[in-house]
Amino acid sequence: MPIVNRLAELADDIAAWRHDLHRHPEILYEVHRTAATVAEKLRAFGVDEVTTGIGRTGVVGVIHGRGNGSGRVVGLRADMDALPLLEETGADYASTIPGKMHACGHDGHMAMLLGAARYLAETRNFDGTAVLVFQPAEEGGGGGKAMIEDGLMDRWNIQEVYGMHNMPGMAVGTFGINPGPMLASTDEFTITITGRGGHAAKPHETVDPIVVGAAMVQALQTIVSRNVDPLDSAVVSTTRFHAGDAYNIIVPAAEVAGTVRTLRAPVRDFVDARIRAIAAQIAAAHGATAVVDYDRNYPVTRNHPEQAAFAAEIASEIVGEARVDRETPPIMAGEDFSYMLEARPGAFIFIGNGDSAGLHSPLYDFDDAAIPFGSSYFVRLVEKAMPA
Repeated sequence: MPIVNRLAELADDIAAWRHDLHRHPEILYEVHRTAATVAEKLRAFGVDEVTTGIGRTGVVGVIHGRGNGSGRVVGLRADMDALPLLEETGADYASTIPGKMHACGHDGHMAMLLGAARYLAETRNFDGTAVLVFQPAEEGGGGGKAMIEDGLMDRWNIQEVYGMHNMPGMAVGTFGINPGPMLASTDEFTITITGRGGHAAKPHETVDPIVVGAAMVQALQTIVSRNVDPLDSAVVSTTRFHAGDAYNIIVPAAEVAGTVRTLRAPVRDFVDARIRAIAAQIAAAHGATAVVDYDRNYPVTRNHPEQAAFAAEIASEIVGEARVDRETPPIMAGEDFSYMLEARPGAFIFIGNGDSAGLHSPLYDFDDAAIPFGSSYFVRLVEKAMPA
């Protein structure tokens, strides 16, 4: 079952929708124009129900199939927000808003789901209900969680939920998935070190928080290399070190911060505990104190095995089994579709974006050639999950 012919015919239209969204990027929950554009198109397609303002600025569209005897309800999700980057692609549809750009392909995700929405509203060749979820604030704002807390799953009785993300480095016309973790949990830590400040010419009269912080940064690197089982996956990256502004002053306090990525809950708990212990003990050894603020952000994006196998089957029907990697390795980036997979069974799949710049790069652009594959995937998933 290859690409849907109708979607191939609509590819240029869908790409034009993407280009419009790309020209007008919006950040986190402030996706007002984007959400209005999505809602307007869904209504124009004849979607049965369009609701805005879910999870602050999310949009939900409902399409009923020709029959509803099955009682099945399947959710399909696309993210809407852009990133705070200055675009350097030089595309003729480049961002018109300085300092904001679609550098993660959410414009492509929306366009692919809008293409599927148009087709499903035209054909309705399924027995059940398709719920189209357009989510704000994936890029660090927890928009998926906000939509769930606003009643997304229960209000529309979503029973299974599926998401998709483009992947640079994977050929266009390929998919990747596995039956377990696809992306890591994303935690952030901040260590506030308090010492005793003074004149830089008299360090013996101070407790230098920079020296304490430097020792902590070095010790934090041993958590993964010497404490975590080598067969487990973990990342501890110190990404910020703030202390002082002058050459001749030893400041009284410093701040060390960074991120933690893991794929299993026990490892996540262990790394949290080790950071706290290292901070406290190194501070004490230097005569300083340390306070650790550890924020558990997005959980692991973990596929449900049955739904992952089903998603892989749909992808293989579109592009052929040889072009679907059913054991694609997880990556240590984060994704707040994880909240939806905690709320309902489902699966998250990667779709190839070709030899593009990497995600979150000012040179990145979504490849329009992927559109018919992604839209066809969403359509066939609905039709096969709820056959008419």
